[in-house]
Amino acid sequence: MDPVLENLDLFWGGFVRSLGIVLWAFAGSMVLGTALAVCRVSPVPVLRAVGTGYVAVVRNTPLTVVLFLFAFGIPALQVNASFYVFGVAGLVVYTAAFVCEAIRSGINAVAPGQAEAARAIGLTFGQTLTQVVLPQAVRTVVPPLGNVQIAMVKNSAVVGAFGVGGELFSVATRLTSAQGEPRLPVYLGVAAFFLLITLPAGALLARTEQRLAVAR
Repeated sequence: MDPVLENLDLFWGGFVRSLGIVLWAFAGSMVLGTALAVCRVSPVPVLRAVGTGYVAVVRNTPLTVVLFLFAFGIPALQVNASFYVFGVAGLVVYTAAFVCEAIRSGINAVAPGQAEAARAIGLTFGQTLTQVVLPQAVRTVVPPLGNVQIAMVKNSAVVGAFGVGGELFSVATRLTSAQGEPRLPVYLGVAAFFLLITLPAGALLARTEQRLAVAR
């Protein structure tokens, strides 16, 4: 593991950069995924069609294709941004489809009588969803939603192949290609630093699930 120890500063910088990608993608996918889930259960047919179409297209498109579209397709339309921005945006768009389905499954798990009772006392669709349904749905969506986000952390490594620069994938490429370091210890080091993200995330997920299970 000498290549890792000798280049620990590079690995740490790559870890911080990768963590930034993960945090931005987590926040963006949660916001977009929640909005899509609301569209999927909306009483407005157009919104339901938009949500359904988005999920059907994105979930059945490989992540690499989505990232290619953002990294090389959007710039062709004269939209200028860094590869970092395009990489995060592609990861958000891709992950949001899975977040949407996780949240929708939780909404569907809430007894229909809850929404009917809310409507009976005069609550609107928005009020019913935010004040009655979603607070109950969150208890059932923690495990699938957590799994989606942990998968997103691993998918963030693919973003590095599109020229983001500075993150763990780029560090590994630099060390193995430019500096001629042996591949096995370098990639083991990359895996170890990704575990610094996924293991605490998994522990937090388990703790959250346990607390919500007790609250039922």
